[in-house]
Amino acid sequence: MSTPDSMPRSIRRNASILGLFAAATVAMVALVQQGTDERINQARQQAQLQALTEILPAGSYDNDLLTSTVLVDDPRLGNRSAQTAHLATLNGQPAAIILQATAPDGYSGSIRLLIGVLADGSLAGVRVLEHQETPGLGDKIEPAKSDWIYSFNGKSLTNTATERWAVKRDRGDFDQFAGATITPRAVIKAVHKTLQYFDDAHAQLFAQATATENQP
Repeated sequence: MSTPDSMPRSIRRNASILGLFAAATVAMVALVQQGTDERINQARQQAQLQALTEILPAGSYDNDLLTSTVLVDDPRLGNRSAQTAHLATLNGQPAAIILQATAPDGYSGSIRLLIGVLADGSLAGVRVLEHQETPGLGDKIEPAKSDWIYSFNGKSLTNTATERWAVKRDRGDFDQFAGATITPRAVIKAVHKTLQYFDDAHAQLFAQATATENQP
């Protein structure tokens, strides 16, 4: 039978054991979370790099796209805050820039885009980073679902008049989707506005790229 003196000692001993166990558990969870966060960040970087290299193929630049970046903020890009732009150079000269843009007026919400623009102002490519469009309809903006997104390749403000930046139903150059015209309209508008921004800001953006590449 426990004595009055032994009960508090037992309780204190059990409390100490529980405390040590809790501290060890917290430490283990922290280590696991740290390792998980690192893997998630690595996966995100890999996915981002894959999207970047889909827009700009190997050989079209010779710098590190993930580190050669600037923050860009302009209402025409549709983003809620400044976003990272990736600057591509070849032999120390500006080659292209990949901008992040948002089409806020998709059918089911905002559509986040990566838009690559070559130094001559023509589109290197467009890819969708995130969307919530209807499967089987609006999701045809994904290259895995259709080749529609490739119709932007080579387009520019000089070879495509302003009124042609629209779906064919609106007398433009781009196909619409059966039953989902809102989605392509939103993407086309966002890409066109991004090109207009680039046309105004390309000298400053590429000056930053050249300065970064020429740093010792």
